[in-house]
Amino acid sequence: MSDANTMLLEGIDYDIEAGRWVFTAAYHQKRGHCCENVCRHCPFGNSPADREKPANDGMTFAARESA
Repeated sequence: MSDANTMLLEGIDYDIEAGRWVFTAAYHQKRGHCCENVCRHCPFGNSPADREKPANDGMTFAARESA
């Protein structure tokens, strides 16, 4: 990666956690599109946290049963 435009900077574009590269939201924004790999910091609504949002207005099964 000799081109200054393609160099990745630790702490800005990625962090290293348990020996693995974890790309930041800033990196994903620079790339400009979602790769649909459910990246942890996806700014395009495809992160694991985004996928875990309840589709049933937040009510759990037990709460619906008792209502």
